[in-house]
Amino acid sequence: MDHFLLKNLERFKDYVGIKFQLYNSLFTALPFHRIEKTGVLLSMLLNHCEEGYNKKQSPEMIIEDFFNRFTTYTTDGEKIDLLFRFVQYAERQVVLFDALEDAAFNEITDINGIGSLKQLEALIAQDNLQPEMAKKLQDFSVRLVLTAHPTQFYPGSVLGIIHDLSKALKENKTARVNTYLQQLGKTPFLQKQKPTPYDEAVSLIWYLENVFYNAAGRIVSFLKAQLPEAINENHSIISMGFWPGGDRDGNPNVTAETTLKVADALRNSIIKCYYFDVRKLKRRLTFKGVEPLVAALESTLYNCLFSQDQQLTITKEEIKNDLIHIREIIVKEHNGLFVSMVEDLINKVSVFGLYFAVLDVRQDSSILTEVLKEVAQNESIIPANYSLLTEGEKTDVLTSISAHANPERYQNERTRDTFYSMKAIKTIQEINGEEGCNRYIISHCENALNMLEVYGLFLLSGWEKATLTVDIVPLFETIDDLKQAPYIMASLYKNESYRQHLQLRRNKQTIMVGFSDGTKDGGYLMANWSIYKAKEELTAISRQYGIEVVFFDGRGGPPARGGGKTHKFYASMGKNISTKEIHLTIQGQTVSSNFGTVETAQFNMEQLLNAGITNELFSANSKTLSEEQEQVLQELSNVSYEAYKELKNHPQFLNYLSHISPVKYYGETNIGSRPVKRGGSSQLSLKDLRAIPFVGSWSQIKQNVPGFYGVGTALEALEKRGKLPAISHLYQRSQYFKTLMDNCEMAMKKCFFPLTAFLADDPQYGEIWQMIFQEFERTQKYLFLMSGKSELMNDYPVDQLSIGMRERIVLPLTTIQQYAMARIREMEKKNETSKEKELYEKLVVRTSFGIINAGRNSA
Repeated sequence: MDHFLLKNLERFKDYVGIKFQLYNSLFTALPFHRIEKTGVLLSMLLNHCEEGYNKKQSPEMIIEDFFNRFTTYTTDGEKIDLLFRFVQYAERQVVLFDALEDAAFNEITDINGIGSLKQLEALIAQDNLQPEMAKKLQDFSVRLVLTAHPTQFYPGSVLGIIHDLSKALKENKTARVNTYLQQLGKTPFLQKQKPTPYDEAVSLIWYLENVFYNAAGRIVSFLKAQLPEAINENHSIISMGFWPGGDRDGNPNVTAETTLKVADALRNSIIKCYYFDVRKLKRRLTFKGVEPLVAALESTLYNCLFSQDQQLTITKEEIKNDLIHIREIIVKEHNGLFVSMVEDLINKVSVFGLYFAVLDVRQDSSILTEVLKEVAQNESIIPANYSLLTEGEKTDVLTSISAHANPERYQNERTRDTFYSMKAIKTIQEINGEEGCNRYIISHCENALNMLEVYGLFLLSGWEKATLTVDIVPLFETIDDLKQAPYIMASLYKNESYRQHLQLRRNKQTIMVGFSDGTKDGGYLMANWSIYKAKEELTAISRQYGIEVVFFDGRGGPPARGGGKTHKFYASMGKNISTKEIHLTIQGQTVSSNFGTVETAQFNMEQLLNAGITNELFSANSKTLSEEQEQVLQELSNVSYEAYKELKNHPQFLNYLSHISPVKYYGETNIGSRPVKRGGSSQLSLKDLRAIPFVGSWSQIKQNVPGFYGVGTALEALEKRGKLPAISHLYQRSQYFKTLMDNCEMAMKKCFFPLTAFLADDPQYGEIWQMIFQEFERTQKYLFLMSGKSELMNDYPVDQLSIGMRERIVLPLTTIQQYAMARIREMEKKNETSKEKELYEKLVVRTSFGIINAGRNSA
């Protein structure tokens, strides 16, 4: 281990490890029922779990033996009560650990080191690449899109406590820490009702106001100060996107009214941020000729926020012009005093406008197809036999629409909402500017017709071809859809009407590729490889037609949903894949863990900016991978895919997921506004099940199948073909492949098979458990052979230690959850319905909170 990594590891032990032990003792004073006894007993349970698993005991044996040896409890009620108290205690330990890591971020991270803008500045100066840098920054940008995907179980109140607790820990304010821990003890983690889409929006707007507003402002100010000639005043290098209130894919709770309400909230929120910054300016800019201008701007912003007069408006340009005028006077007449404060605000206005974040609208392709069928049945705008037409005939119909549909004619709420949501986009653009809402994303886009259906629906909704200021964005996720993506886009580029639309959109086509359903569909390697190949082919076909393609990556928190070391994927891309702009989703635990504070947000935004810029300026690779390397990865993916399909098609696969994991209890956690699966069927189907509960359930039973399954089988197969040296060479030379394997290791590091080893000889589930366990062992073996390592993640020692400590905190929770699941299975076999069964089911739900939240470092 090199000196830098060793130093960081020691700092982590000092600032997080030791402090956790010290502050953990404060939990004995938390205002829980019989808390002092709970803390002692939980510590004993942790040791008992570790000893029990070493003896190959089951969770049921471990918990029952614990009650017999260390308590006098005899009734189920007494035992369940103690288990609930353990859950309360442990999940708050996770909160403390989160806050400690946040507080120690600057101490254990080299914020000006590799991947930072400081490092980039030095590299540019060293190689005299200022002209190339200026050219790159003319149109390069990073957009982070906040989504409401429920991958984190903290309610907003708890996130606020983590924020305040982290600050107190950073300042070593022990009394305040104690107070916040007591507040935490009184604050419920379980929400009695599901949040509305608007609630989700409000929660994420908090991050926009308190984190991204300041972090993005700092970055732009730094770039303008260090590279003033490189910044294009008409192009923002950073922007934010937003899905809550616009993402209606499988969420019947999102309506056009919600979309408008969220857009209004975003506008009010950014004006409020400007207002408070102008108030700060007013305290400093007390100079002749300046003070009245600042006061006038303050008054205008205040009136926009609080006046009942709907006619009061202000534009981005008006705010900027006022600030530029103020800056000119300060420079000319007042020696530039406090001019940096004015410039910082100008930069923020340039980034966020009056929309704060671009509100995307998303819907599933099947819904849009049904809407058009209903139009055909109810209005003469399109032929009554529309659904019977050929694809070519439908294309002609959709691109020649000249009349508008009447939403009020339709009884189907979904149909009315489709039209009203498209009208809402126009309303938002009129108030917040075009950037306020200008993308329509099509989930499960399976063909070119799905794209043209959206085009036709916009025309039916009152838009005109010549003024359709909306990007139509396909989302390709499944393995088959990703394979078809280049052919779909080629046929669209050939379509005269769509090409005219693209010309209106500056010949730029955004294409979204999603990891979640791809991983669920094809397994870890095939999903990642399919996305890579789709990007490569889509880049080539787009360039062939003179179209600039922008890839929008739908990435989740854990590696199994596309997360992990995200910036390293972008840094590894050669010129065969477009990286003109970087767009990616930030969701759930990724928001709070990687972007939860101004410092962490700035650091991770800089990492993405650095990756995109250095990839262009310093990479000599015309291709990400050579033909030989691509061939190796194709072989690996093919073998991995077949192995994953064999597991997925096992007759007990869905039963195993339903009865061993907590997947069927996800909906009871009330952490998101949308259902956990598409469709209304009561039966669990892999197609309808969303990727979040799919991946999350595997992580709770500590098997993480979507993050590694098939990798070991693929490596073993290629070793038998004599290709292990080639794979090792690929691992050493390709950052893309190494990042792929690093993320796989991260998923595996969080596996713990002793938890479910009691199933090894189970008559129903033994075979499938053995398949998963043997694949884990096989994958670990070949990862070590390929890399020369002896431990998973040993080249990321801080992350490795963090995961180890977090997994130890939640070991009692995973044990309690599996104990409760075992009791529920026993009762179901006997067809028992009792109060105890309901309590065990609630225990499964409650344990989910701490287990999932503890996994934030997989983001």
